[in-house]
Amino acid sequence: MLPCGHTVKHGLGHVTVLRVSDAGILAGDLKPKERTTVVKIEQLAARTPAVSVEELLKGFYPSPRFGEVSFDSYRPDPSQPSQANAVKLLSGFADGVGNGDGGGLFKKLFAKKAPATRAGIYLDGGFGVGKTHLLASLWHRSPGPKAFGTFVEYTNLVGALSFRKTVEALSSYKLVCIDEFELDDPGDTVLMSRLMRELADAGVKLAATSNTLPGSLGEGRFAAVDFQREIQVLADQFDVVRIDGEDFRHRGLPAAPAPLKTEELKHRMRAEFDGKTVAVDDFGTLVNHLAAVHPSRYRQLISGVEAVVWSDVETITEQAVALRFVVLADRLYDKDVPILASGVPFDKLFTEEMMTGGYTKKYFRAVSRLTALAREAQNHEPA
Repeated sequence: MLPCGHTVKHGLGHVTVLRVSDAGILAGDLKPKERTTVVKIEQLAARTPAVSVEELLKGFYPSPRFGEVSFDSYRPDPSQPSQANAVKLLSGFADGVGNGDGGGLFKKLFAKKAPATRAGIYLDGGFGVGKTHLLASLWHRSPGPKAFGTFVEYTNLVGALSFRKTVEALSSYKLVCIDEFELDDPGDTVLMSRLMRELADAGVKLAATSNTLPGSLGEGRFAAVDFQREIQVLADQFDVVRIDGEDFRHRGLPAAPAPLKTEELKHRMRAEFDGKTVAVDDFGTLVNHLAAVHPSRYRQLISGVEAVVWSDVETITEQAVALRFVVLADRLYDKDVPILASGVPFDKLFTEEMMTGGYTKKYFRAVSRLTALAREAQNHEPA
């Protein structure tokens, strides 16, 4: 452990360590009598979290942004009756969670046959109409065990555990909620189709949000005709609830704040993040490190981090690298972690080809969220 007052070299220059825990504490040039609070420095690129199956599953709950939402706290737009209708339908769906078709062979043979119902409910609509709020409200209202995660988090869970172990882990759940349900490639189509079918067969209730109707998932990204059977089976699992409202296509990306100069970062970090635990990384080093950490562990990667500082942000040109960074952006946004950065602005983080290609919704969302977190740090605007 370094002694108090030891000077260490960091990416932002030499800093003074007042107390040392993990990567140490940045105090900068403050005089001793002024050092009432300090910034604790971490580096994401130095973290390699090891996560057990139990810890992975415990992470499937709504982010702090939606930690206390409810159907009552949702405010439907009076000019959009579909929003109030969605609340009514979801509330009724919640009443049925936990009342599955179990009961053994005797009950199945002799019980009066109930009307056929689908295993899940599917909320479709543009960005900003409250789909995630409603999905999280359903999760809070329903009995457990239950899971809430994004589409990408579930595919990452399968990658971390294996398909069979994921099915085994989730089959005992009463409800599985999938936010931002998107099919990015043929492999995901087959994977999620099988997962939903097996969970539905096990009596698990399913709920999902998306910006694309289930029968149209995959269009524009690959030859959907080749996978029509899988997509149709997936669509048949859900009752579709359309939520109308102003679509994101009618709104531009929020203006990205001008990036800071690298030499400004240390001063702004002390001013904005005094007393917080801050992850300070060279952007290129961080991007390379993400390839060594499974995306299912990104939630644990940023555990305990209250703010991040990135120096020399560059445009990402490789698709695989970009998609990994989208996952990190989602996890940072979930935890409302403000960002200070130098280099290119976040609206230039991905290439123009990426922003207009098959993953455009993912990249649009990532840029929007990173920009909001940067505006929160620099302009004190809520993200």
